[in-house]
Amino acid sequence: MFRTRRALSSLPGPSSGDWRPLNFDGGAFHLKGTAELARALLVLRLCAWPPLVTHGLALQAWAQRLLGSRLSGALLRASVYGQFVAGETGEEVRGCVRQLQALGLRPLLAVPTEEEPDSAAKTGEAWYEGNLSAMLRCVDLSRGLLETPDLAGKNLMQLKVTALTSTRLCKELTSWITRPGASLELSPERLAEAMDSGQNLQVSCLNTEQNQHLQASLSRLNRVAQYARAQQVRLLVDAEYTFINPALSLLVAALAVRWNSPREGGPWVWNTYQAYLKDTPERLRRDAEAARRAGLAFGVKLVRGAYLDKERKVFQLQGTEDPTQPDYEATSRSYSRCLELMLRLVSHHGPMCHLMVASHNEESVRLATKRYEAGEWETGTHEKVPFLLLWQAGYVVYKSIPYGCLKEVIPYLIRRAQENRSVLQGARREQALLSQELWRRLLGGRRRAPH
Repeated sequence: MFRTRRALSSLPGPSSGDWRPLNFDGGAFHLKGTAELARALLVLRLCAWPPLVTHGLALQAWAQRLLGSRLSGALLRASVYGQFVAGETGEEVRGCVRQLQALGLRPLLAVPTEEEPDSAAKTGEAWYEGNLSAMLRCVDLSRGLLETPDLAGKNLMQLKVTALTSTRLCKELTSWITRPGASLELSPERLAEAMDSGQNLQVSCLNTEQNQHLQASLSRLNRVAQYARAQQVRLLVDAEYTFINPALSLLVAALAVRWNSPREGGPWVWNTYQAYLKDTPERLRRDAEAARRAGLAFGVKLVRGAYLDKERKVFQLQGTEDPTQPDYEATSRSYSRCLELMLRLVSHHGPMCHLMVASHNEESVRLATKRYEAGEWETGTHEKVPFLLLWQAGYVVYKSIPYGCLKEVIPYLIRRAQENRSVLQGARREQALLSQELWRRLLGGRRRAPH
């Protein structure tokens, strides 16, 4: 995926010289047990029911009071938790990953911890320090899941910046750096130097407490990146809300300055770009050019975006210009522009540029893969363009999976469902394919599932 120049021998299916045409007819479902298919269909239909998604947290609390913690927890484990979560213990996560590997998939672990903008204030640095420990454990777990020598450096994990720094600080930084003529005292290079040296920053737009929190946050981020680099785990930093993303991008840029140089074997820190924002294609172009000028490796996870409903409500209330694309079609065009740009960069700049196509959309996947099938990419390029939901043609595929206890994961899953409600409501094709496979088995045509 990253620097190797040969086809991945660890993946099932065709070799690099014999790629199969893509097929989205649901044939992979025959690898799943009947109970797993039934659960998947049930959960998809539940997630497509707007009242359940909208009031998910309240319904969870009501079920816990009515049924008790044990029974309500058992129902969640048998349904939503079992469908989306790798498990709670290391052994459970490893068991889940073994099942993914049987399908030719690799894990992309996510710690379900973040600070919501409208949540109650956290109590001091202790909460963020606890999250740091959880992130370091996730690095260890991610490293231990793929230990074969040929997969060194191909272990990935997701990172939420708001687990390690407050959204309030991110808002302050964003309001400052988006002003015309913003001060260079908040340059990525200066923040990277503070990360490395540990010397306290004194940023004029922040008060004493905020400066102390910024320094502590930089230290936490650097410790995760440093440990991940030592353990050969790449960090994919999640995008979040528009009104804090400029600050998050600044912090990621500082990490990139420190950890994405060619001598480090980078990119070890990747940023996420959301195609549903109008300025994303131009911002992606600028960031890629800035990385090239600085001699840094450039890692990108390209997504459509998950915060559309909340973003629009915020900007309507504020009476400010909506930064989001007007409709799904416009978002798709934006995604295609970003994808075309990154595919050119991946093809031309080799190990200095890497892309993850994080998409459920068939057309986006086809756009990327047809370039390979047409011979437009150099040998081995497919290893630098992993896909989150594509395995049939032998490409490198990662599946994003949270892990942890019910108390932590269920609120996280409900928030993800609320952010992705339009996608979940539109998953009719997947529901239809699941139903088709279940009916085929019930009518006596069941294939034997692998052990």
